[in-house]
Amino acid sequence: MKSFLTIVSFCLSLLVWSQNNIEQNYDKKEVYITMRDGVKLFTSIYIPKDISKENKYPFLMQRTCYSVGPYGEDQYRRTLGPSHFLSDDKYIFVYQDVRGRYMSEGTWTNMTPQVDHKTKQNIDESTDTYDTIDWLIKNIRYNNGKVGQFGTSYPGFYTAVGTLSQHPALVASSPQAPISDFFFDDFHHNGAFVMGYFKTFPVFGVQKDKPTQEHWFGKDMIKRTSDDGSVFYRELGTLKEGADTYYKDNFFMQEIMEHPNYDAFWQKRNLLPHLKDIKHAVMTVGGWFDAEDLAGPLNIYKTIEKTSPKAHNTIVMGPFSHGGWGRENGKTFHNDIYFGDSIATFYQKNIEYKFFTHYLKGNKKDKLELPEAYMFDTGKKEWKEFTAWPPEKAEKINFYLAENASLSKAKPSNAASTEYYSDPNNPVPSSVNYKDFNGFTPRNYMSEDQRFALSRPDVVTFTTDYLTEDITFAGEILAKLNIASTSTDADFVVKLIDVYPLDEPENADKPNVLYANYHQMVRSEIMPARFRNSYEKPEALTPNQATKVTFRLQDVLHTFKKGHKIQIQVQSTWYPLMEINSQKFLENPHLASKEDYTKAFIKVFNDSSIEVEVLK
Repeated sequence: MKSFLTIVSFCLSLLVWSQNNIEQNYDKKEVYITMRDGVKLFTSIYIPKDISKENKYPFLMQRTCYSVGPYGEDQYRRTLGPSHFLSDDKYIFVYQDVRGRYMSEGTWTNMTPQVDHKTKQNIDESTDTYDTIDWLIKNIRYNNGKVGQFGTSYPGFYTAVGTLSQHPALVASSPQAPISDFFFDDFHHNGAFVMGYFKTFPVFGVQKDKPTQEHWFGKDMIKRTSDDGSVFYRELGTLKEGADTYYKDNFFMQEIMEHPNYDAFWQKRNLLPHLKDIKHAVMTVGGWFDAEDLAGPLNIYKTIEKTSPKAHNTIVMGPFSHGGWGRENGKTFHNDIYFGDSIATFYQKNIEYKFFTHYLKGNKKDKLELPEAYMFDTGKKEWKEFTAWPPEKAEKINFYLAENASLSKAKPSNAASTEYYSDPNNPVPSSVNYKDFNGFTPRNYMSEDQRFALSRPDVVTFTTDYLTEDITFAGEILAKLNIASTSTDADFVVKLIDVYPLDEPENADKPNVLYANYHQMVRSEIMPARFRNSYEKPEALTPNQATKVTFRLQDVLHTFKKGHKIQIQVQSTWYPLMEINSQKFLENPHLASKEDYTKAFIKVFNDSSIEVEVLK
C-alpha cells in the first residue's frame, strides 16, 4: 500500500508541475468564433508569453466534442497538445467545442455529413475548420502563418475531415485513431452492431438545451450494478429490449435501430469518398490493438494515398489500445502482452514531435526524416520502416481451413467440411475478463488469450504445426469462407491467433498469467452473412446451400516466431461484444425477439481460406 501511495503521489506531483509549467509559460484567452452561418463556436487559446514580432509561433489546434475545459481564462489545462515535447517547445494551442457541444452554439450530429459548399448556409466540419483557421490567422497577433491540427478518436475524425478545409495556412494534420465510417468503425463492424458500446449512448445521443460547462448527459449514464460486467448484458435481453428500457429518447440509438442496413443515412456519414485533393502533410496514427478505431486510420491513410498524390501522406501503427500512444506507462503492455519500455515516449519524441516541428517550424526545403510507414511488428516487438503500406514486397498466401482441424498452405484435394452447432441462447463469450465489460468500451479482448474458446462446441479451430522458421504477416487479411447453414442468417467471426510454445517463459510483471501455450489473439473480425453481396440490400441464406462469405480483417504486422503455431478460430456468436444474430433472416435484425432465436448447424468447407500478405 505504501508503494502504491508513493506512485500516486508522484503522478499527482507531475500533473501539478505540468499545470504550473503551463501557467508560467502561456496566457489563456477564451473567444467565440463566428462561423459562416452565424453559429458561434467556443474556443480556448493558449498563447506563449514570449510571443512577439521577433518570436512568432504556429498554431496547433484540436476540435472536439468532448469539452475544451476547464473553462475560465484563469483555469488552465493540465497538459497542452499531444505531448509535453510539443508544449515545452511552445505553440499557440487552440481547443474548440464543435457545434452543439458544451459551450458552443448549434445542433450536434454524429459524423456530420460533408456537403457541397454552394452557399453560406451549407456548412459541415470542414467549413467550420476553415472559418476557425481564418479567424485565428487574422486575429491572433504574431503567429507565423502556419496551422497544424491533431486529435484522437472523435477529435481524430474532426482532424481528418478538417483536412478538406483547404485553408492555405493548414500545413500539417495528424488524425489519430480517427473514425471514418460508423457502419464499419466504432458502433458497427461490417454492419454488425457492437453491443459492447451499449453504455456509451448517452454521450452521443442526448442534445443539450443550452451552453454548458457540465456533462449534461450524465444523468442518463447507466450505473454499474456488479464488478462482473457480464451480469448486466445477461440481464439486458435483446438489443430491442435494451433500447426500449434505457434509450427510448436517445436519438442516436433510435437512428441505429431504424437503419440496420448501409442506406443513405450511413452513406452520407462516410468520410472516405470525400478525402480527395488534399495537398498538405498528413500523418495518420493508430494502434494495432485499438478495439474502437482500427479500421479508421488504415482506411483514411489508404484513401488519401490513392486520391491525393500531392499530400505528404504517412501512417504510424504502434502496439497500443485506443489512444495509448498519448500516455506513457513505462512498461508497454496490452492486456497480458509486453511489448517493450517507453514506447509511447519513443513515438512522441521521435515521430510525432519531428512531424509537427518539421512542417510548422522547419524549412519546407528540408526533407522530413520519417518513413512513409512507421509500423510496429507485434510479434518481434520492434519498430519497422516501410516505403509503402502494405509493403510492396509482400506476397499473398492462402492458408486453408482443412477438415482435420489443420491450417495448411496446401489446397485440399478432396471436398470436406467442419461442422459446429450455434445457439443464440448460449453465445460464445467475447472475453473472460468480466470486469472489462463495465468499461466505457471493451479494450483488452483484442490480444486476449483465446484458450477459453477451445472447449466450446460452437467454435471450430484450425492450427498449423509448430513453425520451423519465422513468418511475418504484413498487410491485409481476407477471410474467404465457404459455408452452409441449416438456417437463413448467421454471423461469422474469424480470429487469427498466435499460439505460444509450451516452454514460453513467465513474465514477472504478470505472475498469474500462464504464457506456456498462450493463445494470443492477433486480429479478429465479424461479418453478417446477410451482407455478403451488398451492405445496402441484405439477403437471406438458403438453408443447407454452400455460400461464399468473403470479408476483410484489418491489417497486421506480426511475426509468428519459430516454435509458435498459427491458428484460426471460426464461430457465429461473440457476446457481449457483438449483438447476437438471431440466425433467422429478418428485415431489421435489431428488432429480433427471443422467439426469433434459431439454432443452427453450420458447416465450414475445406476450400475456405485466409488470404494473408507475407513479407519476403
